[in-house]
Amino acid sequence: MGNSSSLMVRYLGLAVVTIAGMTACSTHSISSTYGDAPNLRDWVEKVRLRPAPPLDPVPVMQQFETFEYTAQHMRDPFTNAWRNKEASGPRPDPTWGNQPLEQFPLDSLVVVGSIGSGPGVVGLVMTPERVTYRVHPGVTRMGQNYGRVTAVSATRTETRIELIELIPDGAGGWMERPAALALED
Repeated sequence: MGNSSSLMVRYLGLAVVTIAGMTACSTHSISSTYGDAPNLRDWVEKVRLRPAPPLDPVPVMQQFETFEYTAQHMRDPFTNAWRNKEASGPRPDPTWGNQPLEQFPLDSLVVVGSIGSGPGVVGLVMTPERVTYRVHPGVTRMGQNYGRVTAVSATRTETRIELIELIPDGAGGWMERPAALALED
């Protein structure tokens, strides 16, 4: 038992020395922080009273050679104004009123059948809203690219609606693109 009590006394002594050392360190830290504050205030005041260093002179602006633009009579490469507005070629007809099937993308329309036979055949197209419309060649327009129905054909195995779309050519004009919708049995 004597051995364990001497060991306990040693640990207790070590704990007391450690706590005393920590207290001394924290006391030194506190006294140095607050004890030197007047010196710090004096130094800050001295620095504030010093005159400011002179500023660097403003740099001299470089003179550039003037350039006179003399190509006013040539076409502007940044606009399409150079294109002839009356140029021949396909263009959307502004007098044609909007039809119900023109508000839907062509790939969202579904051919559901046909009525009649021969040259008088009429196609049946259903919209995403589940409304069915009659499609007549040369009369009906459908799709969002000014699609004009050119033919409706019906056989035993297939009902096909062919059309011509007008799409922008990227240079301010339009070009025709064939398209078709079909219902296969």
